[in-house]
This record gives sequence, structure tokens and C-alpha cells, in this order.
Amino acid sequence: MCFHSKQSKKAQAVENRFKAKISDEALFQASDHINGFMYPQTPVVANDQPNVIAHYHWGLIPFWAKDDSIKKYTLNAKIETLHEKPSFRQAVNNRCWIVADGFYEWKWLDPQGKKKQRYLITRPDDELFAFAGIWSEWVDQSTGEIVRSYSIVTTAANELMSEIHNTKKRMPVILSPQNESDWLSGAPVLDFHKVDLELKASEV
Repeated sequence: MCFHSKQSKKAQAVENRFKAKISDEALFQASDHINGFMYPQTPVVANDQPNVIAHYHWGLIPFWAKDDSIKKYTLNAKIETLHEKPSFRQAVNNRCWIVADGFYEWKWLDPQGKKKQRYLITRPDDELFAFAGIWSEWVDQSTGEIVRSYSIVTTAANELMSEIHNTKKRMPVILSPQNESDWLSGAPVLDFHKVDLELKASEV
């Protein structure tokens, strides 16, 4: 799965890479460790504003939710069941890129998971990339605030990630520069179930 990521690049580098402008630079903050369970706002590019880098909350809140408590269960969304799960099926065509340059995963070193080794997963040259994501818009009935939030789409682990995420054997869908536009424009989700990009794992 993917609950801890990294986006350590400067604003100009992010804008240049994704050919979009940051909508609110006051929200932009580079970080070596983004914890999904803090439900942070992180930079994304959504399909309804492909030239804008906005900041959405990590942890998708469906439009029908009575409150935001569901977000603790929606940091990730399995690509195989996007069309089935009530939390995600309304958002399947709301596509986004989640801006990152790495993510963290823990390898179990014993059957109980009492000993673990943390790894940082990046591209070989530490360049920026995009996780495949889906997003939703929710209105907080108590305040009237409009909240945009997202889930990172996950898939079966490739060879490298099967060695590291050696319990559930999952990984985030990392889009290649060649298929980023296809994801954003709504190509079938299962076209993206396999991650072929070269990745680098470093013990940290």
C-alpha cells in the first residue's frame, strides 16, 4: 500500500515537470516525509484543471459522507475494485496525479512484523513522478467548506516491491511520463495495473 510519501522538490521544479502552475504557493511545502495518517494537503493535478497544481487532502471523502471520518480508510484505493467499492465508484472518472519523488515501505524481517526495515522507493535519478489518484469533492455541512480529497490507487506489487512489501505485496500505481495523460483523460483503470517503471530502493 502507500501511506507515507515524499515530495522534496522546489515549486519551480514541480511546475516545470508537470507543465502547470501552483494555484496557492502559500500551501506548497516540500517535505522528506508526508504521513498519510495526518491527512495533509499535498500537490495534485486534477483532470478538471490540468494546468493547475492544487492542494487536496489525502484521504478521499465521498460526496455522500455525513462527516470526514471515512478518510482514515480511503488513503489508498485498490485498482481491481475501484468500480465496486461505494467510496470509490463515484470517483472513478475523477482522475488526478499526486506529485511525489518517493514513498516509504517497511519490510517485515520476522513473521510477526516485530522487526522491520524501512525503505525509500524512488526513481533511479530521484526525479519527480506522479501516483495515479482519484479525487472527490465534499461539502462540510457544518461549515459549508468545500473539501477536495484524494486516494492513491494501488496495484499488485512488482518484483522489487514484492521483496520489500513482503506481507500484502501491494504498491502504488506510478504513472510513466508516457501514460500520465491517458490516466488523466479517463482511460480504463485496468490499463494501469502493471508498473513497469524502473525503481530504486534504499534502506533508511
